[in-house]
Amino acid sequence: MGARLLEEIEEEVTVLLSDLIKIDTTNPPGNETKAAKYLAETLEKEGFKCEVLESAPGRGNVITRLKGTGEKPSLLLLSHLDVVAANPKEWSVDPFSGLVKDGFVWGRGAMDMKSMTAMEVMVMKLLKRNGVKPKGDVILAATADEEKGGEYGAGWLVQNYPDKVRADYVINEGGGQAVPVNGKNIFTIQTAEKGILWLKVKAKGRPGHGSVPGAADNAILRMNKVVDRLGNYRAEIMLTPTVRQFLTVMAEENKQAGGILKRLLQNPAESDEILDKLAQRDRAMAEELRAMLRMTIAPTVIRGGVKENIIPSECEAIFDCRVLPGQTTTEALNHIKKLLEDADIEKLEFEIIQANEPSESPIDTPLYRLMVETLKEFDPNCAVSPILLTGGTDSRFFRKMGAICYGFQPALSDMPYGEILKMVHGVNERISINNLVFGTSVLYHVVEKFVT
Repeated sequence: MGARLLEEIEEEVTVLLSDLIKIDTTNPPGNETKAAKYLAETLEKEGFKCEVLESAPGRGNVITRLKGTGEKPSLLLLSHLDVVAANPKEWSVDPFSGLVKDGFVWGRGAMDMKSMTAMEVMVMKLLKRNGVKPKGDVILAATADEEKGGEYGAGWLVQNYPDKVRADYVINEGGGQAVPVNGKNIFTIQTAEKGILWLKVKAKGRPGHGSVPGAADNAILRMNKVVDRLGNYRAEIMLTPTVRQFLTVMAEENKQAGGILKRLLQNPAESDEILDKLAQRDRAMAEELRAMLRMTIAPTVIRGGVKENIIPSECEAIFDCRVLPGQTTTEALNHIKKLLEDADIEKLEFEIIQANEPSESPIDTPLYRLMVETLKEFDPNCAVSPILLTGGTDSRFFRKMGAICYGFQPALSDMPYGEILKMVHGVNERISINNLVFGTSVLYHVVEKFVT
């Protein structure tokens, strides 16, 4: 791209992101329709025909398509419009101001993931402006509700309008971030993600007066056993193919931590001891790797008790369990129940809040190879690796449909990796304008080459 075009991209994609951040789509309740209509209006100015489909009042999803000849595979550019809550008292700027300062766009969604929405919209505009005649359809879908599971967004579209979003390949969030190692960038491409089991456990007891605790059966004490057992549990190590490849690349490129990572590959059973040593140098990487190697169970909510002097007869806790590819949520639930067999399990009730299976896509594909080639064109000294996302994305809905999905939002390492991890769902979320331009440029080259 020429300097003039890059300047055009810089101004337009910055305004797009800033405007999107100003539209408060905190989920719950979401209210994504306003953002969907904003995108529809900006795309219709370029000649696109857009549809805004509401799964419920205010829960809007926008879809558009650049029709191809059918000679090549179709490609879906996917993103979500909702964001998690932000407490203004914790931020140094208004989280919904879309403020542009110091070379960054600030606000909730700047990283997760309105920046990618802006990039993908920009790519669609550039394809149209440049007169690209695709041989494969290019579809854009910016959806609702990802932060609460996607049932009003991508999941709803797949179930109710599958032909509008069906594609051979999908580009979504979850990868693309460069990890700086020894003066070079290692870019990640998300090819797999953990499954989700959100589980509510309710402990039963018998009420009584707080002054005679032995005469009652305290549900809080029973729940304390459950939280202790599950919260401190360390599941068996599983080295999935994606994580093995990721560790191999990182070990080859990282001189400082290479020896530690090679030991991890050779002796995964000793991972905790090995990662404890890595944490002394790079805690963020060590903890992310730890979560990539096993099923995790984290207590996230606990409720119990009604009054200061009443022994409670009920207490409930919510657990966030993440399951590796190769495992199932049913197996995870059965394992959890087995762990609690000696914790008065007959006085425990289990309720599944949400269960989504893990998913994975192959790396031996034309799109993956093109992503690698394009990154090396922009950054000749870089390395590229697949990565397992410890969280979940809407890609799982499309992998169920048979699509090959990659998380790919290209971004240079213009701040410490640990700082980036803290910003997502954290405070002072922001993205550099340089990365908005870089990400748009790389993504455009990938899409144009893939469909022509």
